[in-house]
Amino acid sequence: MGILIKNTLAILPDGDRDRVKRANIYIEDDRIVGIDDLSSSDRENVPAGFKADKTIDGTDRLVIPGLINCHTHSYMAFMRNVADDLSFMDWLFGTIDPIEQKMTDEDAYWGAMLAITEMMKSGTTCFNDMQMNIHQTTRAVRETGMRAVICRGLVGSGDDEGGRMRINQTLEEKEAFADCDRLTFRFGPHAPYTCDDAYMRIVAGEAAKHDMDIHIHLSESVSEIEQIREKYGCSPIELAERCGLFDRACIAAHCVQVDDNDISIMARHGVSVVTNPASNMKLGNGFAPIQKMLDAGVNVCLGTDGAASNNSLNMFHELSLLTLIHKGTGKTPQCVSAAEGFRIATINGAKALGLADQIGSIEKGKKADLAILDLKNPSLQPKNNLLAGLCYSANGSEVDTVIINGQITMEGRKLLTIDEELVYNKVNAIIERMGLDKKEY
Repeated sequence: MGILIKNTLAILPDGDRDRVKRANIYIEDDRIVGIDDLSSSDRENVPAGFKADKTIDGTDRLVIPGLINCHTHSYMAFMRNVADDLSFMDWLFGTIDPIEQKMTDEDAYWGAMLAITEMMKSGTTCFNDMQMNIHQTTRAVRETGMRAVICRGLVGSGDDEGGRMRINQTLEEKEAFADCDRLTFRFGPHAPYTCDDAYMRIVAGEAAKHDMDIHIHLSESVSEIEQIREKYGCSPIELAERCGLFDRACIAAHCVQVDDNDISIMARHGVSVVTNPASNMKLGNGFAPIQKMLDAGVNVCLGTDGAASNNSLNMFHELSLLTLIHKGTGKTPQCVSAAEGFRIATINGAKALGLADQIGSIEKGKKADLAILDLKNPSLQPKNNLLAGLCYSANGSEVDTVIINGQITMEGRKLLTIDEELVYNKVNAIIERMGLDKKEY
């Protein structure tokens, strides 16, 4: 199918920065096959043989690369607003873990469907997920047209039976969904406090054996730091390095409680850090030293974490926090500029996922993963600095149309691949069955 987005404003890469330009964007099948930069020329250069089956009027529209949520737990979406105002370990082991033990495969599926609904409606076109119930998030991704990187969360001690089973489930799921080019897979050791050093070494070995990469939670809380130092005499970052997890491309979620040595280790190994500001604040874990990481050359990307802790999966909310809180904590308005923040939410995420040649920017030859925003919204008026507007005033409701892999999945804010009403009915039935509905009406 050929799609022409005509006479639109678009955020296009210009060297090592992004600029807002007027353009025509040509999409054929799953890829961008041409871009007319109308800011420098009024002449249209239609790609040879291109035929527009659909033309989208870009008047008063802004096209951006789809946002990339580099760390979440999509199945947790049905747990939104059920475990609030708790310390981290009480939240995880006192509330969330017992819910997960009662969760069925269908519960996980409908949680993922709710998560994808929210992410798609707020301009996210790809997410990096750590999940527990194999075939459920992947099933939701395949059905909805979303793009995702999937990690089965791994917990284990040495070469115990449960840990080995979870490794095998990772490989089984990867094989089962090999036909879907919107899905890729990683090994997902949960964290150093749920995986001992022997198990992490086994996971690192399996990743090397199967040419797969890593996604792990690291240095999220003070209690984690204390526990790991007491047990191993080092930081979680140092432990991950010792165990070989950084020998593969590694995405480390959170990295809030890190020191200069930890940052140096991650920079040396090319570790990508996913910052999740809302979740880290809500659980009282603090603020990651993002500017220090950027200055050290660490690839920083952005995530929401799961809806059980955030409680939102809206990347515009996260982008706003990213570009604001570090100015306050660093006491300088130059910390994490709007331009830096936008790249952290797009191309940096693509780099972290090993997909920078496919997604993360609007370029000829890349996948057509795009969000189209309606500029006739007060949050984006006047149209004098739209990059700043995306970070400081947009809220996600401006997203009108979403295209993933060349397929229109939302148009006029109506989802075309998801029955929203069915999703809402299903997740409300889940919380009622589990006794999680705290009705106040």
